[in-house]
Amino acid sequence: MKFLVIGSGGREHALCWTLAASPLCESLYCAPGNPGIAEDAVLVDIGVNDIDALVRFAVDEKIDLVVVGPEEPLVNGLADAMRAAGIKTVGPSAEAARLEGSKGYMKDICRKYGIPTAAYTRVDSYAEAEAFIQDHGAPIVVKTDGLAAGKGVTVAMTIEEALAAAQEALEDGKFGAAGRELVIEEFLEGEELSYFALCDGDTALPLASAQDHKRAYDGDQGPNTGGMGAYSPAPVCTDAVEKQIIDTILNPTLAAMKAEGSPFQGVLFLGVMVTDEGPKLIEYNIRFGDPECQAILMRLMSDLAPALLACADGVLSNFDLRWYEETALTVVMASKGYPGAYEKGTPITLPDPAGPNGAPDPDVVTFHAGTTLGPDGGLAAAGGRVLNVTARGHTVAEAQARAYAEIARIDWPNGFWRRDIGWRAVERENALANPVSK
Repeated sequence: MKFLVIGSGGREHALCWTLAASPLCESLYCAPGNPGIAEDAVLVDIGVNDIDALVRFAVDEKIDLVVVGPEEPLVNGLADAMRAAGIKTVGPSAEAARLEGSKGYMKDICRKYGIPTAAYTRVDSYAEAEAFIQDHGAPIVVKTDGLAAGKGVTVAMTIEEALAAAQEALEDGKFGAAGRELVIEEFLEGEELSYFALCDGDTALPLASAQDHKRAYDGDQGPNTGGMGAYSPAPVCTDAVEKQIIDTILNPTLAAMKAEGSPFQGVLFLGVMVTDEGPKLIEYNIRFGDPECQAILMRLMSDLAPALLACADGVLSNFDLRWYEETALTVVMASKGYPGAYEKGTPITLPDPAGPNGAPDPDVVTFHAGTTLGPDGGLAAAGGRVLNVTARGHTVAEAQARAYAEIARIDWPNGFWRRDIGWRAVERENALANPVSK
């Protein structure tokens, strides 16, 4: 079969790395891809939002299945255009993609169909925002309605911080059209997790849980980012919690979208807060998370390709997947200054893939997220999040140690990374291994 993956980040590298290993894969293309992806797929120089060119390429090359990585082309209707041209595609229609494309729409769906989430209001003027924030106090959460590359959410611990976030979006235009309307919602206490499922419009096939690290610096300090690291599975996602997520959020969402006339087909990502009252939905994403995807796919024992085909064909009801029991953990290496301004083009030297012991380590992979080739042909940084070092281990601590050992072999003076990815899970492991006697 011929596969086309859309995107250029670490998530897409992980997807290509996984699909390239499938016995079904005859040819694999990625548009536009990156230098790391080029090791697994043929790169196609077409941007993710050039829908007409992507469809023409898929038709001309007789692509059997398109897998869309990022959210923006899905919101812009790429999956609709592919299907209209007769190309099987994993990804929701533009209508269904509104679950991520509009936080206001997402909250309204939850309210209409009784899906547990934080109480909220929608505002489109600073005066409305100010009145609501002053009335409800802090902590409080301020979100842009539209897509803002993961940077449109402010968890405000003070009223002043919340008002500043509302002013930046509504009056200063910091986020452009995405910030012309805001969702302001209650702050939820608990532990956050990400939960993923493949959906074919009628059936949801649960994939795995993960936990992301959004803050830029150790100890969950600093500004929110697109994600500085992740690990899977998330220990907070116990069997009981997972059942609640499936019964109260995942399956009702599929039923709701079908009732709305926009059946959801593709990867559904549930951002969930596990509160004292049970799991509550924070957000939907309409694609694999990044960097959660990298950790999840390191744990997948089954062939991903047949599952994606079953998703596109609407036959997930009789499908199942097998997973490695081990933990997989991803550490994001980012350009200094991210998520603010950062320098591009800084040189990176990766170690010999054979590893320190002379043989490749199947439990450690470095996925490229924001790389390019410099004028001298060497590897260089081209984005904020640049490399995703991913490792598997029998424990979270073992996976963590392997990932950081690999990072120590990478020469990139302009890079920075958190040094505590997985800290919650490691603390849990230590507590279980060393119970305090009473």
